[in-house]
Amino acid sequence: MAVTFGAVFVTMLVIMDPIGNVPIFLSVTRRLTPKQRSRSALLAVVTAALVIAGFAVGGRQVLGFLDVSVPALQGAGGLLLLLVALQLLMSADDDDAESAAIDHVAVAMVPLGTPLLAGPGAIVAAIVFVQNSSTARERWLIAGALALVLLLVYLAMLFAELVNRLIGQSGIMLLSRIAGLLLAAIAVQMIADSVAGFISSGA
Repeated sequence: MAVTFGAVFVTMLVIMDPIGNVPIFLSVTRRLTPKQRSRSALLAVVTAALVIAGFAVGGRQVLGFLDVSVPALQGAGGLLLLLVALQLLMSADDDDAESAAIDHVAVAMVPLGTPLLAGPGAIVAAIVFVQNSSTARERWLIAGALALVLLLVYLAMLFAELVNRLIGQSGIMLLSRIAGLLLAAIAVQMIADSVAGFISSGA
């Protein structure tokens, strides 16, 4: 049982990468107030939890019903992240700050909650772990490991405000450009994995 918990915890921790997502979180939420940023962090984690749990329980059936393959899911997530990355790289400093206050809920759900946290990798891993589990206790261990990882993700985002205070808005803008570049690389890798998946499956 401990092996199951450890395997799920390590796998999901590596995929979600709480520390690595801090610059991206700060960049996407740089125009939000501290209160809105905290709410966005919580909503992003809740969104990721619901998406992953939903796919873990019935994801294979849903994908099969819609005739959607895992490579297609990877490609869609990659394209969505690429659009966000381009916005981070090309956004101007004098963008309307009021729009962030209106859209902070949407930003928390997309792209933070999904596909950044609940991306194709996390979704597929959850589906596989649940499919391979044979007892209710194993499924509870999977849920517990996932909850612990999401708690660490939330804490990393919550204390990202300390980074914001230390480096200031200029530093956040610099992080925004760097995060945009890294996010673009992640998106391209997801698209490449999608293409490789289509080729290997002969689709």
